[in-house]
Amino acid sequence: MDTEKAAPRTRNRRGEGARLRDEIVAAAVELLDETGDESAITLRSVARQVGIAAPSIYRHFPDQPAIMLAVVQNAFADLDARLRAAVDDADGPRERLFALCHSYLEFAETHPGRYRTMFGGLWIPDLNESSLTEEDMYTLGEATMRLLADSLGDCVTAGCATSTDLAADAVALWLGLHGLAHQRAVAPSFQWPEDIAERVITALAHLTGP
Repeated sequence: MDTEKAAPRTRNRRGEGARLRDEIVAAAVELLDETGDESAITLRSVARQVGIAAPSIYRHFPDQPAIMLAVVQNAFADLDARLRAAVDDADGPRERLFALCHSYLEFAETHPGRYRTMFGGLWIPDLNESSLTEEDMYTLGEATMRLLADSLGDCVTAGCATSTDLAADAVALWLGLHGLAHQRAVAPSFQWPEDIAERVITALAHLTGP
């Protein structure tokens, strides 16, 4: 039996319920980063991390999968913000696409627990046994894919990529990046070519020229 007590927490004033929700999600993210294990995120462990009683969580989340959904949604929002910043700092469509792709790979490397949870490596909820819906899962990552497709489209418009199916080629490019990110994580001792990312991006984005 878990005998640890929640640490005291300052009670929210009226209208500050959203703050508690954010604290619950932040606590779940912290547990995920510390353990790399989705199963470590339980109603009890999150409540203890925040300093509240477990039943208080039900005012904001009906079950553990709902907390995990919020964690993954926040992770995608963080990823998208990083990708947009990388694109904004680069000059030229080709450079922006490379910057976006390298930022994606950097996120996967620096946040391995979150990344695996985002893409099903750690977290695959049972929709029949939780409050989540197919739409909840379907919409995850949509903004990220649009960013990738838009950057690829800019390359086509500029004449430095020959893609004729942006939607399909954006998915292919994402699969290449995801595969590289995964293999780098599971095979760190492998001697990767220094330009392997550039090779993957160039081939799957159908880039032309230098």
